[in-house]
Amino acid sequence: MAIFSVQGRPTDAASWLDLARRVEAAGFDALFAADHPGHGASPFVALAAAAAATSTLGLGSYVSNAGVREPILLATDVATLDVVSGGRARLGIGAGHTPAEWRAVGRERPDVPGRVRRCIAVAEAVRDLLAGKEVTVDTPDLATHAARLAELRPVQDQVPLTMGTGNSTLLRWAGAHADVVGLIGAGRTLPDGYMHEVRWRVDQIEAQLAHVAAGAAGRDAPPALEALVQQVTVTDDAEAAAATFAEHAGLTTAELLATPFVLIGTEDEIVTAVAEHQRRWGITRFVVRAEAVDALAPLLPRLAALPQ
Repeated sequence: MAIFSVQGRPTDAASWLDLARRVEAAGFDALFAADHPGHGASPFVALAAAAAATSTLGLGSYVSNAGVREPILLATDVATLDVVSGGRARLGIGAGHTPAEWRAVGRERPDVPGRVRRCIAVAEAVRDLLAGKEVTVDTPDLATHAARLAELRPVQDQVPLTMGTGNSTLLRWAGAHADVVGLIGAGRTLPDGYMHEVRWRVDQIEAQLAHVAAGAAGRDAPPALEALVQQVTVTDDAEAAAATFAEHAGLTTAELLATPFVLIGTEDEIVTAVAEHQRRWGITRFVVRAEAVDALAPLLPRLAALPQ
């Protein structure tokens, strides 16, 4: 079985609620909202609105920047979303990468080790807060004192946690602790602060999955593996459709089409590719952009029927 979710960016009420309804009706698993303060809508406000327009759809940020989000505020948002949605919230966390988001809250973006340490600390603190624990942390990376969700508890016993990352340390932590590892295949952040180098070659993907496996050693059940898909195109000429993206990513067309981060080809070729990603990498979950909903919706029954 392959499970598909959708990441969207709300720009107006009508189109956002229409997207939520279409995503649920088509059989997607969840609707996610990007979280870039100052460069998009508040994910939790948008997701609460989507909750009122749906009844079964999972809802979560994909992913919240642990560098600029404080644990008690993030936990409160997630718990509130879980309450108003009747237990459908998802918790997505990442280390963040955009310098402007730190500057907007009066900080400078830490180096990679600093971002990783804070991401882990925030993830652990939010997880504990959602479990009803009181949390005190006092380190150079995070400070929070006697934080507690005193009068608010999520509906779910455990809100599912996705760690979205390409960092080796976070992949190992996610292997040990997360419910879902969100593979983004990202390398160094480019000068614009938003785009990345990609780590999509076979050896690079295998290295990322090795970190997850090392972290998951000893767990009764490893986390699910999920790929953030950057392009979905249904076409009779996959190579032509992939050529520009491949050149931009610094890959050959064949290398690009072999990754789980794009789905390009005929309907049959896309189904075959998803089955191969599941067989080869163990990736069973995929997140696509909102513009891919109409193209993928007819394929969801076939994708859900793929053997494990």
